[in-house]
Order: sequence, then C-alpha cells, then structure tokens
Amino acid sequence: MSSFSMLLAGLGNPGPKYAATRHNFGFLLVDALREKLEGRASAGLAPVSAAKGKGDMWQARPVANKPAWLLLKPMTFMNLSGDAVAPVLRFYKMQPDQLLVIHDELDLPLGRMKMKFGGGNAGHNGLKSIAERLGTNDFHRLRLGVGRPLVGETADYVLSPFTAEELPTVSKILDAALKALVTFARFGSGRATEQVNSFRIAS
Repeated sequence: MSSFSMLLAGLGNPGPKYAATRHNFGFLLVDALREKLEGRASAGLAPVSAAKGKGDMWQARPVANKPAWLLLKPMTFMNLSGDAVAPVLRFYKMQPDQLLVIHDELDLPLGRMKMKFGGGNAGHNGLKSIAERLGTNDFHRLRLGVGRPLVGETADYVLSPFTAEELPTVSKILDAALKALVTFARFGSGRATEQVNSFRIAS
C-alpha cells in the first residue's frame, strides 16, 4: 500500500515559452500550492525523483495531520501527459481513483471551475493521454475555466498567455482552488466538489 493518499497532477507544457499560457493552468496551481506549503515544517515539502525524468515531483502534506500527497508536473508536453502520470501511479501502487488531474477547460469561462470524477475528456489531449495510459476515465479532475476564443484557432488561444486584464481573475481562481485542495485533503472529494462547483467570483 502506498504511503501517499493522492497524486495531484497539474497539466501543462514545459519551458519558459509556455509558462504563463492558458494551457498551463494546471502547472500554475501546483506551483501555487508548493509556494503555500514552502517553509511550513508540517508540510514536509520535498522533491521526489520517482518520476524518472518525465516530470517534476514533490511530496507534501496539504493538511498537517493527514497523509502526504504527491505533486506532479509532467514534463512530457501536454499530449503525452499519461507517459508521466501512469508510471508514478504504478510505482507507488496507487489506484486511478487516487489521482486528481488539474487542467484548463474551454467549456467553462475564466472565473469558473468545476470538480468531477470520471466522464469524458471533452477533446482535452492531456486527459485523453492519461485515460489511455491508465485504461480508465475514472479519476478526479479539477477543471479550471479559460473560456473559448471569440476569434481564431482554439490551439493558438490555449497556447497564448493570459492577458493583463485576466490576471486578477486568474489569481482569485488560484486562491479559491488552493482552498479547495485543502478541503479535499481534509474532508475528501465530496466536500471539495461542493466548494468548487459553487464558487463564483464576486462582481
């Protein structure tokens, strides 16, 4: 049995070219969680090498008296996210229902987020890769809305940076998502799902 209760995998693309893009919303949340836990002795934040070059990974306790999580940023590029996620689950003898994937979501506007377990992949190549490598869609997802472009190609849109006008909303979403992750760690997915799905940014 694994000593870790959850694998939190934030999706994105490696390298400075993609750092602040919409497709890297998952990376942004993992980094925000690491920053929140850094310097907190009870969190036990430390790098872990078992991703074997296919991802950057850390162990941490989002809640001090609860089991530790693994925090993963796949470095395989989005379309091959499963090549990083699946080996980690296998190595630590974790099940797909111990996986929480954070990803950008075109079908939600910026400022909204949703949490769900299982379901389809809605054309998201990172989710598709993970589902194919695991042989199941039965894992948790935290969907961070980015909306759809009014003009132009979707691929160009998700690989473009958030605008200056969008950044305050991005910051509020990251703060709210961090609180939801703590709720997940403390009380489980049910309470966290209620918290996430009812979130609205105050006008």
